[in-house]
Amino acid sequence: MPFTLATWNINSVRLRAALVSRLLAEEAPDVLCLQECKSPVDMIPTEGFHALGYTHMVARGQKGYNGVAILSKLPLEDTGETDFAGLGHARHVSARLPNGVTIHNCYVPAGGDIPDRDQNVKFGQKLDYLTHLRDHFHEQRPARSILVGDLNIAPREDDVWDHKALLKIVSHTPIEVDHLNEAREAGGWVDVTRANLPEGRLYSWWSYRSPDWNAADKGRRLDHVWATADIANAGHSSRILRDVRGWDQPSDHAPVFATFDL
Repeated sequence: MPFTLATWNINSVRLRAALVSRLLAEEAPDVLCLQECKSPVDMIPTEGFHALGYTHMVARGQKGYNGVAILSKLPLEDTGETDFAGLGHARHVSARLPNGVTIHNCYVPAGGDIPDRDQNVKFGQKLDYLTHLRDHFHEQRPARSILVGDLNIAPREDDVWDHKALLKIVSHTPIEVDHLNEAREAGGWVDVTRANLPEGRLYSWWSYRSPDWNAADKGRRLDHVWATADIANAGHSSRILRDVRGWDQPSDHAPVFATFDL
């Protein structure tokens, strides 16, 4: 039975609850994974989501920062979280669908502005998070799993608006890309978005700092959908809803979708 999954850094689920409801009403994914919810779990405004049929939620929250949630029309079994790099942040949660597929929802640290762990603690935390992610999947090789989220790295040259200009900018530096690729390879993950859309520039984030983000189009693909090799071929119809970035008082991220015939 096919199901459609979406991932979206919402940048405050309470502030943008109406946008979440709009996306659920207009696009109706079976599962929506949110990052940067910035809310304790008991304060996530679930009533509107329930009214649209999303009666299941697995989440980890934190007041004002971080936070991840999985909203679903389908029943979810909470399969826990891992505190990658021991940061004490709400940056990971996982849940199992009735078909046995486990979903990992991750929010990798942004890493600050200076790509040097000696000068910037946040950059070191980002690299440590990715190293722990790699080691975790080496030790516990996943199967029938999907990993989604704001991974805060644009790995390919065509995942950014200007590869050369961004080589020294956090989110596209070679060391970050190497760390992300090592984590992906450790779990045998397939980048489903790029498997479906292998050619051309793809972006899921545009900075608030740009006065006209759409015309400037200086984007980066920071949001990802991965699947383990045993189910990756079932993934199709990947898309990024760029128009959502232009909604009223939007997140700076656009949601990323994929459908799986499982």
